[in-house]
Amino acid sequence: MKKISWSMIVLLMALWIFGGFSSEVVADSQIKLVLDEKDVTSLGMPIVENDKVLVPIESIAKKLGAKVVLNDKDNTIKIEKNGKLTILKINSHLVLYQNQEKTYDLSDIPTKRINNRVFVSLDLCRNVLGVGVEWDKDNKIVRIDSSKKEDIRPFSDVKILSVETGQTITGKTSLKISLSEDGLNNAKEIKYLLLDPQTAKGFVVARGKDLTATYNWLPDLQEKGERILVAGIYDGNGNFLAGDAILVNLDVVPEVYLTGIEEGKILDDTVSIGTDANFVASYVKYEITNLDTGKKTLSAESDPQGMYKWTPMIKENGNYSFRAIAYDSLDNSYSSETITVKIEVQQKLELGGVSEGQTIDKPVVLSTLRNFDVSETEYVLRDLNTGKEESLKKFGYGNYRWFPEPEYSGPKELLVRVKDTKERTHESEGIKVNVKGEPKILLEGVGPKQVLTKDVQLKITSNVKLDSVDYILIKSNTGQKKIIASKQSPSAICTYTPVQKDAGNWSMKAIGMYDGKKIESEEIPIRVYLGKIYGPKPIIEKDKFMGLASDLAKKSWEKTGMSAALQTAQAILETGWGQSAPVDKYSGKKSLNLFGIKGKGTAGSVTSNTWEVYNGKTFRVDASFRAYNNVGESWADHKDLLLKGDRYEPFREVMHNSTEGAWALKRAGYATDPQYALKLMKLIKLYNLQELDKIGI
Repeated sequence: MKKISWSMIVLLMALWIFGGFSSEVVADSQIKLVLDEKDVTSLGMPIVENDKVLVPIESIAKKLGAKVVLNDKDNTIKIEKNGKLTILKINSHLVLYQNQEKTYDLSDIPTKRINNRVFVSLDLCRNVLGVGVEWDKDNKIVRIDSSKKEDIRPFSDVKILSVETGQTITGKTSLKISLSEDGLNNAKEIKYLLLDPQTAKGFVVARGKDLTATYNWLPDLQEKGERILVAGIYDGNGNFLAGDAILVNLDVVPEVYLTGIEEGKILDDTVSIGTDANFVASYVKYEITNLDTGKKTLSAESDPQGMYKWTPMIKENGNYSFRAIAYDSLDNSYSSETITVKIEVQQKLELGGVSEGQTIDKPVVLSTLRNFDVSETEYVLRDLNTGKEESLKKFGYGNYRWFPEPEYSGPKELLVRVKDTKERTHESEGIKVNVKGEPKILLEGVGPKQVLTKDVQLKITSNVKLDSVDYILIKSNTGQKKIIASKQSPSAICTYTPVQKDAGNWSMKAIGMYDGKKIESEEIPIRVYLGKIYGPKPIIEKDKFMGLASDLAKKSWEKTGMSAALQTAQAILETGWGQSAPVDKYSGKKSLNLFGIKGKGTAGSVTSNTWEVYNGKTFRVDASFRAYNNVGESWADHKDLLLKGDRYEPFREVMHNSTEGAWALKRAGYATDPQYALKLMKLIKLYNLQELDKIGI
């Protein structure tokens, strides 16, 4: 081992005393600090960090007679020299120059505190003190010349174009920057931030990959007064490269406009209306008033970016007023002006459940689409060859499940005939179909790939009158048959109780006797399992889940730009606070799947329940859900799904905002629950999760 020289020991001690160490600091020999040709390294030795030289600003400023106030409470350092006040925020690029007016800029390197000394870049030192500052790289000397007067120079050529310094923001605002033709070599993304001047923290209000594109900013009504608007350019790893910052004043006057209809128009069909607000609305409602009767109808909470549809009945014809009501994050309401129109819909009667040219070889559900009240509904079948009509079903109103019998085979026409409340008869246009009327039997009570763990109730539906029915199991690998029930009444319900020796994979079918012949249903693959079934298991204690989820969300937010508040709320909602993540129902293996994503993950998959529909009935089947080695992998996989999936492209445009992002997820079909976006927003509000989205620069 080499011996350490005394000179090396002295150097190491000097680094520790004057500059300190950090994981990014590089210093292969002592750097001198020279002020007006005098060695003042004892004030604090400069350091090199990522090829940038940093100097101890506090010591230098005091030596030059500046007034320096270091405030540990708000983490700032104020330097006043020659009537000019500069305020620096520790661990931030933000710089405030205050003379006659406030001017903000973003420094090349954030102001740092190392071993109780405040360090800044050479360029920032020059701007703050207004003196000459040079780096003699060959001799490793920082030279400061107080006799050389320097003006403040901007750190980059990035310039906010669409908003002026001191501008009052009253609503929706366009954001755009200018950038030199050379641009920035590693630039990948632009973020527009709105920061509180007191804390230098705030929220992303717009972002994108196209640096010089125009972006729309919808203000939050809770943001009021002076704010700092920042345009920051970042590399692919989220590191700040350059930017601009200006002071603006937020004084939003809420404005809401109803879209989709015009004053005084006559409407004769479904009414589609929307909302245009100049602020971020949490949800909207629509008020529809019948001006002839005074009756008011208020819709449920709706997507501010979606369309609301209202299909009036004939009896509702008349004069109406419409208005949109938008609600902010505190549930304060703001209304649009009312728009008055006249509704004059014409009578509409259509047959639903079948389509022109359809081949019918199984049951269909016939329905009536109408916009007037009826006292009687009749579904009618017309033979296209003979013109003969037959009433399939006559009753008050409702749907009718029709399973055509063999004698109906051939080209037919279906229609619906109704009587209105004045006993006047109305008839829909006919729909031509081809009826394939073969004798058929359908087995009901189980569905394909269903796992039977307890009794099931079996029954049949047929388009012919059966004499009797047998229910049979067929072993999948051997073809072995087991009769569940024999010679049952076609109208009776058969109960199948699985026993242990039935365990395994089977097919189930029904065989009916008709006119001395056998009619067999489709074979439905099922599995009998009577072992232990494992249910969902907690990932972590419920009271610790918030900490786990918010920590993962915060890290993901910094990396991807996706709202941490929204991520956390989704995890809470999808897992019931981490208490109901999927496990393998047969082995108990945990999936650590926080978002219920199906398929194969980094640790394979687990088998759990999902829902399917067969013959109009809903039942549970086994499905594979992704499994992970840890919750971090699950979290990353979910973000990968949202960041790469084509269907989530509209979500990615607004994913920095938890409210707009929640509605975008709903529109993209992430969940079928109509209340999904509202539930996410409720969690965010209840647990103040929006604080997770606060960011500095």
